[in-house]
Amino acid sequence: MIIVGITGTLGAGKGTIVDYLTSHHGFRHFSVRGFLTEIIKQKGLELNRDSMVQVANELRADHTPSYIAEQLLAQAEVSGVNCIIESIRTVGEVNALKKKGGFYLFAVDADPKLRYERVVERGSETDKISYETFIANEQREMTSTDPNKQNLAACQALADFKFDNNHSFEELYKQVENVLGKIK
Repeated sequence: MIIVGITGTLGAGKGTIVDYLTSHHGFRHFSVRGFLTEIIKQKGLELNRDSMVQVANELRADHTPSYIAEQLLAQAEVSGVNCIIESIRTVGEVNALKKKGGFYLFAVDADPKLRYERVVERGSETDKISYETFIANEQREMTSTDPNKQNLAACQALADFKFDNNHSFEELYKQVENVLGKIK
C-alpha cells in the first residue's frame, strides 16, 4: 500500500495530481478540505479560507499538530488501497505520516500569477478573492513557528518529490509518472 501526501502552494496543482492519480492509477483520495468542510458546516460557520484555517488550527491545538492527517490516515489504512491525502500543511502532519511505511510526500509549485489564474478559474467557495488577498493568504500559511499552524515552506522542504507545474497538464503528468516509476 502506497500513501502519498501532497503539499504545495495555493493553486499550484495539488488537485490536478490527485485527479490524475485517482483516475489513472486507482488511488483513493482523502481530502483535508473535505474533512474541514464537514466540521465547518456542523459549526454553522461560513465556508471560506479563514474558516478553514481557523478550524484546522483549533483542531491541531486541541489534539496534536498531526491530528487531521492522522484522522485521514486511519481512513486510508482501512481502505487497504493506494491512497493520496491532499493538503498536508504542517510539519507535524508530515512527521506523523512519514512514520508510516510506504509514505511519500509530494510538493507542487508554480508561478504565483499562474496559480492565481487557476484559482479564479476553479471558482470554489474559498477562491473568490483578489490577487492581493490570494498572496496574503499564502504568506500567512507559508511559515509559522507554532506547530499547530500552517507551514507550507517547511512541508515543501520535507517533500520526497517536487513538481514544477508551470507548463501543461501533460508535462505535470509526465513528472508524476516518472516519480511513480521510482516508488512502485
